[in-house]
Parts: sequence; C-alpha cells; structure tokens
Amino acid sequence: MFEELDALRRELQSVRPLSPESLRRLSEEFMIDYTYNSNAIEGSTLTLEETALVLKEGVTVGGKPLKHHLEAIGHRDAYYYVEDLVKNKTAVSERVIKDIHALVLMDRQTDKGVYRSVPVRVGAFYPCQPYEVPIKMEQLMEDYNDELQALHVVERAAVFHLRFETIHPFIDGNGRVGRLLLNLELMKAGLPPVNVKFTDRARYYSCFSRYNENDGDTSKLTALIEEYAVCELKRVIEITKQAEGLKTRQPE
Repeated sequence: MFEELDALRRELQSVRPLSPESLRRLSEEFMIDYTYNSNAIEGSTLTLEETALVLKEGVTVGGKPLKHHLEAIGHRDAYYYVEDLVKNKTAVSERVIKDIHALVLMDRQTDKGVYRSVPVRVGAFYPCQPYEVPIKMEQLMEDYNDELQALHVVERAAVFHLRFETIHPFIDGNGRVGRLLLNLELMKAGLPPVNVKFTDRARYYSCFSRYNENDGDTSKLTALIEEYAVCELKRVIEITKQAEGLKTRQPE
C-alpha cells in the first residue's frame, strides 16, 4: 500500500526544484482552483472564473452574495497561512486549528475561532454535544501527537480528517478547515496539497458514511486521498521536468 505514492514522492524530491517565481505561480493557480472547489462543496455559488476574479482582481461579482466573496477571500488567506505553517514547521495544535478557522470564517466575527455552543445536525448525522467538543478535541490532539504518528501520512491525514469532521467543533466552516488541515499534514510530509473536487463530493461524502456506519472504517477516505495525491504528484513532477527541459535547451 502507498508504494506508487512513496516512489513518486522520492522522484519529486530528486528533481531540481522550480524557481521561486514558478513555485509562486503554481501555488496561486492551485489555491484558486482549491478555493473554488472547497467552497463549492459547502454551497458557494461562485464559479471557478468568478473565484479567480475575486481573488486576483478584487472584483465583486454582480448577483452573487457578499458572503460567498468573503468566503473565497477567507479561504485564500487560510491557505497561505497553512503554507506559512509548513515553511515554519509549526506544530499542529488546537490554537493553530482555531487560527485557521478564524481566517476561514472572516465574515462571522462572533463565531470565528470559537468552538460551537449549540447542538448541530449534519445531514442524518448528529455530532457530539457542544459540552463534549473541548474534551474530544483535546483527545484528538493527544492521539494525533501519539498513536497517529505511526501511520503513513495519507492514512494519518484521513483518520484525523474523519475524526475532526465527526466532532464538528465549529458552528460553521468545519469542512473547509478540515480539508485545510488535511493538506497541512500532507505538505508537512513533502507531498503537494490535494484538491477534493466539487464534482467528487458524493464520493467524498460517502467516506464519512462508511466511517460512521462501519465502526470507524477509514479505508475509503484513505484511498481517495491517495488517489488525489498520486495524480497531484504526477502533475507537479511533469511540470518540474518540463521547466528543467526548457532550461537545458536555452542557449548560453
């Protein structure tokens, strides 16, 4: 298991890195596509093109809710914050999670970075009661720093994501924060971030059904993350090799 992914990760580490400018552009392109998909999963009506206009040009799209504009901006800022966490090798903690949430939920001043105080329902699933959230989050972080470290990074990211979303610690923004935390874990291990597509949302949701209905079975989400990671590794390696090929063909 994970043989292809680990081989691709080693291959990516062996090729000459892209220039800082190329890395910046690659990051921006991914961030826009990722922001569009992650927010669309949660109900945003902005298209990919509209998301790019909002984030790159500061344009307000007529007929679209201000809330969806702010969600795009907040997700962008949270993604770049995650990149900084990786660069600075900042440890994951409840404080870091709350900081990510505060950026994602920039449009809701009283709720950002604060655990929920009311019961919630997610489809047919009822997460834990609000008074249990701090206890369960503390236990999740203890397990993350202990037993989960023995898992392959993809499996660790899947387990953490499923448990985080099952706790559903915030009143809103849990999905976006959870996917950012998933990518934080992958990026810390030298893997590129993955982009759960809006068009794959039914498959993505089914991973939570499998987990909740089959005694904590994490295999379906693990497989989905692995599939996305392999595709993203291949894409980044190809871009890197093409860039290197252009360099070697340039005249002295």
